[in-house]
Amino acid sequence: MHAFPRHLFLLLLALAGAVAVHSTAASAQAALPRSVKRPKIVFTRCSSTPYPCQGSHKIVVRGGKMLVGAGGMNRRAKVEFPVRSSSGKAGKRRVGGSFRSSTRLLVSVPKDAVSGAIRIVMPGPKYSNAVRITVRKPPVTVTRPQPTRPPVSDPGPGRSVFDGSGMWIWYLRRAAGGDAAAIAEKAAAAGVRTIFLKSADGSNVWSQFSQAAIAELKATGLNVCGWQFVYGNDPIGEAQAAAASKAAGADCFVIDAEGAYEGKYAQAQRYTRALRAAVGDDFPIGLTSFPYVHYHPGFPYSVFMAPGGATFNLPQVYWKTIGTSVDTSLQITYQYNTVYETPIYPLGQTYDGTAAADVRRFRQLSLGYGATGVSWWVWDFASASDWGAVGAEVEALDVLDSPRYPTLRANGSRSGSRGDLVVLAQQHLNGAGASLRVDGDYGPGTAAAVRAYQASKGITESGVLDEETWPTLLRETPVIPNWAAQASKASKARASARSASAARAGALPAVNGPASAGLRARRNEIPAGPRR
Repeated sequence: MHAFPRHLFLLLLALAGAVAVHSTAASAQAALPRSVKRPKIVFTRCSSTPYPCQGSHKIVVRGGKMLVGAGGMNRRAKVEFPVRSSSGKAGKRRVGGSFRSSTRLLVSVPKDAVSGAIRIVMPGPKYSNAVRITVRKPPVTVTRPQPTRPPVSDPGPGRSVFDGSGMWIWYLRRAAGGDAAAIAEKAAAAGVRTIFLKSADGSNVWSQFSQAAIAELKATGLNVCGWQFVYGNDPIGEAQAAAASKAAGADCFVIDAEGAYEGKYAQAQRYTRALRAAVGDDFPIGLTSFPYVHYHPGFPYSVFMAPGGATFNLPQVYWKTIGTSVDTSLQITYQYNTVYETPIYPLGQTYDGTAAADVRRFRQLSLGYGATGVSWWVWDFASASDWGAVGAEVEALDVLDSPRYPTLRANGSRSGSRGDLVVLAQQHLNGAGASLRVDGDYGPGTAAAVRAYQASKGITESGVLDEETWPTLLRETPVIPNWAAQASKASKARASARSASAARAGALPAVNGPASAGLRARRNEIPAGPRR
């Protein structure tokens, strides 16, 4: 054989080495995982399984379930919890879970978890933003305790007079003949701790809400609250009639504002300001009204539940009268009321032949949504079956997959969503630095302001107010227009144009506020009837 030239041998050896290196690098590159998007936690929420939520969806229970909403996850995602051993040593624990959707992961809270920041951890590893949660020990029992004696008037530390179960009374004489001892006995048997007794209608104070009657009821251990049906024709007179309930000894007060108050932003603002001035900032005031906010674009929810207004929301979730199921009525109620950031205490139905199973389910689902109290309309027409269901033992039902926020958007170059939900959004956008006219119309200007806000917060720039954007936007301090001053100015201008003598002092136009205040109700989901 001929000897192979040395220089050719060395050249071939070098070429082979280069090919091997390239092949190895390509193989290694193929073995690497694809780039994983950094996940971002949007919300955390306790689950009512197997323990009831502890008054806030930010509070979770050891051994219970927690829902984490985040983008950029896959099925290998885990939640990293802060933990502490029995010896006091701090550490971290990663827990996998089950996906409810591509952006929702349900996990079990470790039994050694402690309050602190959690993160999503993805292979790589890829860490999400940190979100703080509060962790508590599990309760001793899951079922609601049944009282063996009348409840006490003092709600206790951290509790509200609206917590627990309440029953509404239209006419006192129709409730056990008005006998305080008989009322208390029946209430205690059903676990009812608060009575809501009508105290006024418009500017007229009702004689049944007297100091003597209230003192007698409260002496039995019951909480007693007043409520008033309002019209908006005399907001100052109505506020004075409402304040009379506190003077008579009421533990709280509820404004019953419905169709008569649609389109009356200025009147609502004058009423709530006058009422707060009379009863003080700490007196518990609730609002009860239509539960389907999007059906009533001209109703001033954003005024009644603005700072200085009602601090409790008791939507009238009368599922049978509405003509739907307990599940649907509560789901819609929470979806469209949550944005007002006023604790929700659903008002359920014990009239019109409601089924006991529906009453119990209403309680179970309300607990699942995180409500710490419910109440019932109305003692006057509640059946024995209703009372039995109000007092029966129940456990909370898991409702984690229900949407928690409405979706608002523009419709191309034309108007999109309209109404008080848009008014609320525009006020918060202005609080974040926008300069929008608060008109209740989700037009191109509002959509642009939403996109700019989303860009500033690292949120997908869709121009749509959705479940990802609402929680962040609601942290902005709203800029609330002075509807009363605007209406007075407009009224004076019109009066001056006609004649100064033609204007009645203090009068306000029938419809005022944002442009959307003039919109008609989509329909009254609760038809007019003998309820007030």
